[in-house]
Amino acid sequence: MDLNLALTAFGVAIVVGLTGMGGGALMTPALVLFFGVPPLAAVSSDLVASAVMKPVGSLVHLRRRTVNLDVVKWLAVGSVPSAFCGVLVLKWLGPGEDVQQMVKTALGFALLLSAILLVVRAYLRLAERARSADGRGAELPTERPQVAVRVLPTVLLGILGGIVVGMTSVGSGSLIIIGLMLIYPGLKANQLVGTDLLQAVPLVFAAAVGHTLFGDLNLGLTLPLVLGSIPGVYLGAMLSSRLSGGFVRRALAFVLLASALKMLSVPDPVTAGILVAALLVAPLAWMYLRRQKGFPALATVESRRRREAAALLNSTSGIRGTL
Repeated sequence: MDLNLALTAFGVAIVVGLTGMGGGALMTPALVLFFGVPPLAAVSSDLVASAVMKPVGSLVHLRRRTVNLDVVKWLAVGSVPSAFCGVLVLKWLGPGEDVQQMVKTALGFALLLSAILLVVRAYLRLAERARSADGRGAELPTERPQVAVRVLPTVLLGILGGIVVGMTSVGSGSLIIIGLMLIYPGLKANQLVGTDLLQAVPLVFAAAVGHTLFGDLNLGLTLPLVLGSIPGVYLGAMLSSRLSGGFVRRALAFVLLASALKMLSVPDPVTAGILVAALLVAPLAWMYLRRQKGFPALATVESRRRREAAALLNSTSGIRGTL
């Protein structure tokens, strides 16, 4: 067994359990770029590993009541058949070099879209916090999400996600979780992660079955991915219920951007320039947006102020209790 593959899968699975994103978006390009696996084999093996990995993280969120089962049901209605159809499209196109290049290009665009949607997701959460702070936003639920299910948009989101996942293995987390944010803005972050992880189980399973029957599955490649993913996704899911995934999502967006540029065969000097620009400009732009929404430019300052306010409140309560 390839220990490096298992360790890579372990690291990727932690991100998946923590944020609900990054399975195909990180594992598939890692297989292609660092391990030299053909794109179709990478997609097939990653999907089979994800079919084993996703239920582990989902069980943690089910126990912690951070899953909306009605939303999961309608997503599966759209995603399961469309994921299988995405595999059939690849089978119909054939196994030639042109198809391998097409899959690699499709992966590149899917990764780029995922990176953009991560940024959109972060902005939407910031805007929701700003509305809640000034009384214009609804208070987010603290227990199992109670939302009115919007059937048609949910099924359409499942269809779109299923096709993309079936062809590229990317999107079961990044694409669908952003769609869920737009359709159900009242869900908390951990509820989004839990609901997304569970809906990905039938979606990824359908795509994995399709690739097992018609794709380019490599069992020797898949086994270390499975063995590394199971403990990683369990650890990430446990952390997700307790910690903020903000830093991880920012790092993930950067990795997705870098992977997308490589998949799209962007020249190395151009890739380096784009990544350096992102590192320099993105933090400044985010600080500006935070100020525009009424928050301190640095999240660390906000956290310190919250701790100081909590400490002051506790000390005041203690003084009153002694009087």
